[in-house]
Amino acid sequence: MPEIRVLPDKVANQIAAGEVIERPAAVVKELLENSLDAGATRVEVEFKNGGRSYIRIEDNGCGMTHDQAILSIERHATSKIRQADDLMQIASYGFRGEALPSIASVSRFQLRSRTDEIEVGTELMINGGKLIHVKDCGMPVGTRMEVSHLFNSVPARRKFLKADATEAAHIIQLVRVYAIANPNTGFTLLENGRLLFNSPACPSLKERVHEIFGSNISDGLIPVEMEEPDYKAHGLFSVPGRGRSTRHEMITIVNQRPVTSPTLNQALVEAYHAYLPRGRYPIAFLFLELDPGAIDVNVHPAKREIRFRESARVRGFIIRCLLEHLREETAASKPNEVKGSEPDKNLPSPKLQGRPVVSPAPVSVSPTPKVAVSAGKAPASPRPATRSKPQADESEPSWDTGWKFVGHVQRGLAVFDSKKGIVVLDRRSAHQRILYEKLEQQYLNQKVPAQQLLLPVPVELDALGSSHLLDHIDFLNSSGFRLSEFGRNFFRIEAVPVWATPEEAEGLILDLVGLMKDGKMRKDKPVEAFDQIARLACAKAVRLDDSVSEREMVSLVSQLFQCKNPLISPLGKPTYFEMGRNELDRRFMKRGLF
Repeated sequence: MPEIRVLPDKVANQIAAGEVIERPAAVVKELLENSLDAGATRVEVEFKNGGRSYIRIEDNGCGMTHDQAILSIERHATSKIRQADDLMQIASYGFRGEALPSIASVSRFQLRSRTDEIEVGTELMINGGKLIHVKDCGMPVGTRMEVSHLFNSVPARRKFLKADATEAAHIIQLVRVYAIANPNTGFTLLENGRLLFNSPACPSLKERVHEIFGSNISDGLIPVEMEEPDYKAHGLFSVPGRGRSTRHEMITIVNQRPVTSPTLNQALVEAYHAYLPRGRYPIAFLFLELDPGAIDVNVHPAKREIRFRESARVRGFIIRCLLEHLREETAASKPNEVKGSEPDKNLPSPKLQGRPVVSPAPVSVSPTPKVAVSAGKAPASPRPATRSKPQADESEPSWDTGWKFVGHVQRGLAVFDSKKGIVVLDRRSAHQRILYEKLEQQYLNQKVPAQQLLLPVPVELDALGSSHLLDHIDFLNSSGFRLSEFGRNFFRIEAVPVWATPEEAEGLILDLVGLMKDGKMRKDKPVEAFDQIARLACAKAVRLDDSVSEREMVSLVSQLFQCKNPLISPLGKPTYFEMGRNELDRRFMKRGLF
């Protein structure tokens, strides 16, 4: 067995870097937290090539003296704690003293810092964990940290980094979240020399949200303040009926620390359970304040997650208070009833959205030649249907599919009698499959029909969303949309695909931008990207009509079995199932009767 030895400091620092510095965004996080802990009221962040080649964080905080700057690059050197009990009352971002030595061990690291008590600053240069020089430098009060050639000393780590655009998206999202958490601090963010956003100190949270996310989000939020013994919370939340397809706009901040918390995420989703359609998530900027001793911030190497000592109480507090405000908002915004019409329960009320709601028209399935179909099995290729003998009444449908239509049950299901038993068809899933393959064929033929809007629809995005949309605008314009840039972070929607309504234009673009942020839509993979558009179309465009004739059901089944994959919808749900006679007999069989 090899002898046990103490690891050299350089190796220990690189191991620590593997836990703390997983990607360039983690470097930005650690350095940004140091700036905020130093009391900075202005922070500037710059990065290049997704952060792998260059990162700079500059602030106007209190700075460090010569001796303190040298000590800051030592392992476990920190000004935040002195004894173990201090871990139970953490009120700062950083506290373990691992960040700077870990970063310096896997990059070329330069630190410049100066306090207001001395006229010159101190400059440190470290390359791959080796100290190059320490010297005086001229600079204003504050600290400037530069990281270049990240992971050059550990090339294996560079192989695990994603594309520059993906790493950049993580950095931008992180800086935005910290800007939201600290509205009294000015933030500037630059990428490859291009200004992404510049937000001065804001007197209110709503102004900061407007600066970072744009009026498209900030204008539709309601302020909420909540307080109970031991807990206090405030924030901005979306009105009932307004949501997103992803969780990107669910931001939770505990004691000024942006965190990922399953407890808080579940509470937000539960509170909006009756106010959003399934699969949609609220827009939320939640600030929770409680005793630092009631949370554990030391459960994750990167301090990204926290643990509540009484998670059930916290969850109940958020749900109770949010529900109260949501009910009040719903009561205050309830639209007047219109005789002879029933609003779509899946759509937000007109007053909440600020414009009238027009329900999308049902996707119609045009009659096609009937296909001979064996029960429960799609044919290898469609073939014309034949009639056994002339029909007296040509209006009566011909049942050449092998299934005999029985009727509609449970709103959206159709029952057929087949040669082998009973078939239950999900009409929505069948419609979605037909529409999906129709759109797929249109894209492959490069003939995606669009409808011009009478009045262009403006849409405002945040800096990250705008960057994603600009990267994909040519692809979207070849997929039935017509988009044009109309100023910084502003766009005009001039046309939408024929399956969408003008009222859905803005929501569709926001959902597509959300998919881009998640990496599910990439312009270098156009087929997979259009697949996401087609799936979104199927989820939004299909509306079921209560009155469907037998002839239309015959047409629906015929078109379904002409699809390449008629068995499941594009969203993964079965289109139908068959229960054979043997299974029916077994279910009706009773002990002792046979």
